[in-house]
Amino acid sequence: MRLTSVEIETATPATNQIADLTIARLIAAAADGDAQACYELGVIWSTVGHGLDCDLIEAHQWFNLAAAGGHQEAAWCRADISDEMTASEIAEAQRRARQWMIEQRKSA
Repeated sequence: MRLTSVEIETATPATNQIADLTIARLIAAAADGDAQACYELGVIWSTVGHGLDCDLIEAHQWFNLAAAGGHQEAAWCRADISDEMTASEIAEAQRRARQWMIEQRKSA
């Protein structure tokens, strides 16, 4: 059987599945303390990566976690996106990062 064309609607779920698997892999690595994985999640959320909408609160959270793990570039990215966020958005991102760390300590 030879594949001659692909419908866009048919290809989209596979792309979404790959994106979901990538994000799941990164979250699992982040749960193991991988600062690079946290950084990559921040990049995904801040750059509309993998078909996701831009979410600066989510991006800030992951950059914050990466920076806490010693990732220097994540600290720069966090500062950069903070310029585009309100004080309440930054506070929410920080709250989420703290909650993530608490949950990871409990599961360790």
